[in-house]
Amino acid sequence: MAGDLFITVIGNVTEDPEMRFTPGGKSVTTISIAQNTRIFDRQTGGWKDGDVVFMRCVIWEAMAENAVETLHRGMRVIAYGKLKQRTYDTPEGEKRWVNELLVDSIGPDLRYAVAKVAKLDRRAVDPSDSGSVPPSSPQSGTDDAPAEDRELVGVGGQEEPPF
Repeated sequence: MAGDLFITVIGNVTEDPEMRFTPGGKSVTTISIAQNTRIFDRQTGGWKDGDVVFMRCVIWEAMAENAVETLHRGMRVIAYGKLKQRTYDTPEGEKRWVNELLVDSIGPDLRYAVAKVAKLDRRAVDPSDSGSVPPSSPQSGTDDAPAEDRELVGVGGQEEPPF
């Protein structure tokens, strides 16, 4: 959507994700990702830690359930989503602002790890529960019919293409 700010955050998960449920029954988990900068120290000739940025990430529905099963404290991850700012009032009546990443995609950073992926049955996952990115259209030809029985959409006979 125009005006939305999408960002990618690469860093370490600061705590194990825990599943929660909204009053409406939707599953959600929040994690914090710490992104550390490294600075080269010319005096010592080595690298040292710089500033740390913590990003609160909100993960919904099936992806939240997958995150709880997959992610853990200390794991280096790559997260992509929409940056949102929201306000809330403290019990003392003070107004606070918080920046959150509404996660559209998250997974381990394979630069420092090896992952074994277990693909979920696509029909068991509701594509509308991802995040802020609209779901893609369903794929044609994903049913269980043999390939020779499927209709080849967009494939003509021996005619030349019209372009």
